[in-house]
Amino acid sequence: MTVLGNIGFTAPWLLLALLALPILWLILRAVPPAPIRRRFPGVALLLGLSDDETVSDRTPWWLLLLRMFAVAAIILGLAGPVLNPQADQTPGDGPLLIVLDGSWAGATRWPEQTAAIEAQLTRASRAERTVGFLTLTRPDAPAFQSADVWRSRLAGLAPAAWQPSSTDIEKSTEIMGELGAFDTIWFSDALDFEGRDTVLDAMQARGTVEVYQTAANVLAIAPATYEDSIVKLSVARAAAGPERTVVVQAEGRDPAGNARILASANAVFGNGTTQATAELSLPAELRARITGFVIAGQRSAGAITLVDDALRRREVALIGSDSDREGLQLLSPLHYIEQALAPTADLIDGSITDVLPANPDVIVLADVATLADAEATPLLEWIDQGGMLVRFAGPRIAASDISRFDEDPLMPVRLRAGGRSVGGAMSWGEPKSLDAFKDSSPFFGLSVPDDVVVSAQVVAQPDPTLADRVIASLSDGTPLVTRKVVGQGQIVLFHVTATAEWSTLPLSGLFVEMLERLALSSAAASPDAGDLAGTTWTPRQVMDGYGVLSDAGNLPGVDGGDLVGAPAGPALRPGIYSSGERRLARNVFGAQSTLTPANWPLDVPVRGLAVPPEQPVAGWLLSLSILLLLADIVASLALSGKLLRRSNAAALVFLALPFAGITPSADAQTDADAFALAATTEVSLAHVITGNPQVDEIAAAGLQGLSDTLFFRTSIEPAPSTSVDLETDELAFFPMLYWPVTPDQPRPSAEAYVKLNDYLRSGGLILFDTRDGNIAGFGTASPNGRKLQDLAAPLDIPPLEPVPEDHVLTRTFYLLRDFPGRHTSRDIWVEAAPPNAEQIEGMPFRNLNDGVTPVVIGGNDWAAAWAVRPDGAPLVPIGRGYGGERQRELANRFGVNLIMHVLTGNYKSDQVHVPALLERLGQ
Repeated sequence: MTVLGNIGFTAPWLLLALLALPILWLILRAVPPAPIRRRFPGVALLLGLSDDETVSDRTPWWLLLLRMFAVAAIILGLAGPVLNPQADQTPGDGPLLIVLDGSWAGATRWPEQTAAIEAQLTRASRAERTVGFLTLTRPDAPAFQSADVWRSRLAGLAPAAWQPSSTDIEKSTEIMGELGAFDTIWFSDALDFEGRDTVLDAMQARGTVEVYQTAANVLAIAPATYEDSIVKLSVARAAAGPERTVVVQAEGRDPAGNARILASANAVFGNGTTQATAELSLPAELRARITGFVIAGQRSAGAITLVDDALRRREVALIGSDSDREGLQLLSPLHYIEQALAPTADLIDGSITDVLPANPDVIVLADVATLADAEATPLLEWIDQGGMLVRFAGPRIAASDISRFDEDPLMPVRLRAGGRSVGGAMSWGEPKSLDAFKDSSPFFGLSVPDDVVVSAQVVAQPDPTLADRVIASLSDGTPLVTRKVVGQGQIVLFHVTATAEWSTLPLSGLFVEMLERLALSSAAASPDAGDLAGTTWTPRQVMDGYGVLSDAGNLPGVDGGDLVGAPAGPALRPGIYSSGERRLARNVFGAQSTLTPANWPLDVPVRGLAVPPEQPVAGWLLSLSILLLLADIVASLALSGKLLRRSNAAALVFLALPFAGITPSADAQTDADAFALAATTEVSLAHVITGNPQVDEIAAAGLQGLSDTLFFRTSIEPAPSTSVDLETDELAFFPMLYWPVTPDQPRPSAEAYVKLNDYLRSGGLILFDTRDGNIAGFGTASPNGRKLQDLAAPLDIPPLEPVPEDHVLTRTFYLLRDFPGRHTSRDIWVEAAPPNAEQIEGMPFRNLNDGVTPVVIGGNDWAAAWAVRPDGAPLVPIGRGYGGERQRELANRFGVNLIMHVLTGNYKSDQVHVPALLERLGQ
C-alpha cells in the first residue's frame, strides 16, 4: 500500500491515469468542431423559425469540469483508496505469528485488544501473509492460515483467569523452536512474568518482534481480612502514578436472593504509590451475605476477590452448668450469651459429645468446672484444629480445684483459691471498673462504658506468661479476660459470670461487642499448604478471565496443598472449592502477590492498542462518479433542448426514482390506521418507551407475560403488548400505561403532556415504576425518585395516599395484602379516598365511588417479575427456591388485580359482593 498523509491506495499505479485528464480536456473541447461561416442569401427565408433541436457550438467549461470530476472519481475509486491506513511498520512477506499473553490482566481492555488484532489481520491480508496464533496461557502449536480465516475466529478468543506459568513458557518455547522463520506481533497484558525474556529471545531468533500493549494501569485486589470488626481490603496497581481513587464494591444477595451491591468504599492511591486500602464496617447479617469484593469499572478476574468461610455467619455451641434446670430465665447462665450472639451467629444446644461432630466455630462453657476424659480429649483435639473455647467463671469454678496447682489444659491460666469480691477475704473497697483495651487485644477500639463494674471474680495466679495472656483487665490491673493459643485454636476465660451476679458486664452493650469479636476471630488463619496436605477439594464454581463465576461441572478435585501453594492454571482454576462443610476461595491475586509492569528492551518497538479503523472509500468515489455522469446526461439534454420532451419524461421519472422519498403520506396514514385498529380490536397493554433498550425490552416482555397470565386465568384475552411513543402515538386506545422510570430518560414535550393529561382525565391509568424498591420513598435522594418527580410535575395528578388495606386493588380478583415484584416493598401510592368515604356500620369496606385511580406509583420492578421469554419461561430470576416462585406468583396476582381494577373500577366494592368476600376472608 502507498500512503499519502491520511489516505492510502491499494493499487497506486492506477493513479497514473490522472495524467491523461488534461489530454481528455483538450479532446472534449474539440468536439463538436468549430462551425464554418458561409453567406447564403436564402437564409433570409428561415428567419423567425425555431428549430426543435439545437447544438451548442462549444461545450461549456462547467460541463467539461463536471466530466473531468467524474473520470477522476472513477480513477481514484479503482485505485483502492483507504482512510486511516495502517502503514506496514514491520516489513515482511513471510509467516506472521500473533502471540497473546491471554491472561486476566488484559481482560478489561480485551475489546480494544481484539480491535487491534483485527487491524493487524487486515495488514496481513493485504500483504498476503499467512497468520498463526499462540496464546501463552494455553500454548498449542499454531496453524498458519489466511488472515481472513482467523478474522472469523476472533470472537472465540478469551482471556484466562491465570498468568503464563513456567510450564506454559517451556511449552511455548518448544513450539517456536519447531517452527521456521516468522515475524512476531506480541499483544502483551502489560505485566511481567517469569520466563518472559526467554519467550522474547525465542521470537527474536526467528524474526522481527513488535509489541502492543495498553497504556492503562493494571489493578488487582487482595483477599479481604477481618480485624477488629472491620473488613480490610488492599488494592494494588502495577505502576506507580499520580493520586487515584478507586471504588471497591461488596457484592452479595439481598434477602430476596437477588444479586446486589451491598456496600462500597474508596481506596486512594497516593502519589507515586502502588498500594491502597479500603475499610468497611458492616453488621454481621450484611457481612454474611457478601460473596465477593470487586473494583468498580474493572472487568477481570484479578479485580475480584471471592469470599469463603472467613466472613460467614459463625456457629456457636452453648453449654451451661445447669442448662437442664428449671428456673427463672434471667438466672440461666446462658441467657445473656444467647441474647448477645443470636443476631450474629447460629446457636447450637447440647452436650459436648453432641456438638463436636457439628464442628462449630466456638464452644461456650458457662461455669462448667469439670469435664470427663471422654469430653476433654476430643475437645482438646477440636481446639488444636482451629476451634475456640470460651469459658465463663462462676460459683462452681470458684469452689473447685480446677487449675489451682497445675495449669489445666482447658484453662488459659492458673487460678487462686477462693476468688475476690467486695467484702470478701480479698475484698475491694468498691466495685472496679474496666481499664481501656490495649492495642494487642481483640477488643481494642471498643469504648468502655462507665456503668460497667465488677464486684466479684476468680483471680489468676501470677505467672511469667500471664501478662502475654491478658486481653482485658480492671482499672487496678487485675486480669478480667485471659487467652491462650493451643495449636491453631484458642482458649478464652472470662473471670466473671455470664450473668449479672458478679458484674454488670452482661447487661451492657460492651458484652455483645466482646462476644461478637471473639466469635469472628475464631476463624483460623488462612491455611497453608502443609495444613491442607492430603485433603481433596472439589471445585464448585470457577472464574473465567473476566471474573465471571460459573458452575464447575465435572472438573476433578485438587489436592489441598496444591490448592493453596500451586499456581493457577487449567488444572487449578480460581473459584470456590469445598471439602465437607468447609469452603475455600482460591483467588487470582493473593495476599502476598505483587504486580510488576512489563519492561521491554530498547530494540523492541512497543505501541499502544489505540488503532483507528481503516475505512475503504472506493465505493463512495465510484458512487460519486455515477451521480456525476447522471448529472452530465441531464445537463446535455438541457443544452440540446430535449430535456422536457414528452418522449424523455419516462426516462426522467426513472432517473428520479432513486432520489425520491419512499414514505408517502398515504402510507403514513395507513400505518396510523393499522396501529389504531390493532390497539382497539382487543385489550392491549402498553408501556412507555424510555430510550433504554434493556429496560424497554424487559417492559415489553413483562407486559407480554402479564397478558399471558390474564389469558389463562381470566376472561380477558389481551392482544400482544405495545410500545408507545408519547410524542407520536395515540394514548386513548390503551386502558393502562406501564411507565418504567430511568434516571436518564428524556422529559416529554409539552404536546405530549397535553395528551397525557387528557388520557388521565378520560379514565386511563399510568403505573409509574421506579424499579428501585422504593429505597428513597420516592424522594430526591434516589436518582429514579428525582426523575419521577420531574416527569410527574406537569401531570394533573390528584392527591395520593399509600394504598389502604381496604382499597379495591386488594380484592378485584385475588385477595392480596402485599404487592411484590422483583422487590418486595408494600409502599405503593394510589389516589386518596374522598373525605366522606367513611366506613358504614355493617360494611367491611368503605363506601367508595366507581372511579379508577389515575396513577399507581411504586418501585417493585413489576415488569421484571412478569417478564417471560418467547417460550413462556421466566426471563428474570426472582429470589431463590420456593420463596422466589411465591414472590413471582404474588406479582402476577397483583398484575391481574390491577388490570381488573382498570377495566371494572370499584365494582368489587358493591354490596352484592360483600358475602362472597367475607367468606373468602374467613370472617
